[in-house]
Amino acid sequence: MKKGNRYDTSQLIENQYEEGSHSQVLKNLRGIRNKRTMEQLETHGLLRATDQLIDYYNRDHSFTANDICHMHKVWLGSIYEWAGSYRQVFISKEGFSFAAPAFIPRLMEEFERDILNQYTPCTFTERNEVIRALAIVHTELLLIHPFREGNGRIARLLATLMGLQAGLPFLDFSDIEGEKKDAYFVAVRAGLDRNYKLMGKIFTDVILRSLKSFQNQ
Repeated sequence: MKKGNRYDTSQLIENQYEEGSHSQVLKNLRGIRNKRTMEQLETHGLLRATDQLIDYYNRDHSFTANDICHMHKVWLGSIYEWAGSYRQVFISKEGFSFAAPAFIPRLMEEFERDILNQYTPCTFTERNEVIRALAIVHTELLLIHPFREGNGRIARLLATLMGLQAGLPFLDFSDIEGEKKDAYFVAVRAGLDRNYKLMGKIFTDVILRSLKSFQNQ
């Protein structure tokens, strides 16, 4: 909604926090106010959603924008009213602003047409082609940041599903969520200039670590 020449998002449910949560927990269907409790609920929900979506999408599936919304809904539909819908609020991180809400539907259409249609199903035979596909899809989706919450985890879930299509084991993103978190964000921002080399390096490391873990099982 607009207020003069500016967007007024103050009344949107996705812009509200649970009373008593000290602006730490978004308004949710469970009435949860504790941040740690919400984090645990989201993590467990993502594990369940991953198991369900692995069975839902086969090796020959070409992903669409609607699939990404479906994945988000499967994961967070029991927690947030707006799960599976494109965000209506502005989001920034460390001074970097992601796509404005008004542009998201068009950007996701272009993402499907120009990126997903080209790189999924991810059944490339050469490892470097798989890495390039993962890096480009991952970076471009994160630059759009289509949802109010969970964009990174949805992007990593999509990468995991693409990796399975390519015959890889479950991808281990633990470093991205830990010591390489800053480098990960730098790689995302590099995508503004269509530079995917940094993200390609990250996925190279992710794949090598994932293969090593799989072989040691």
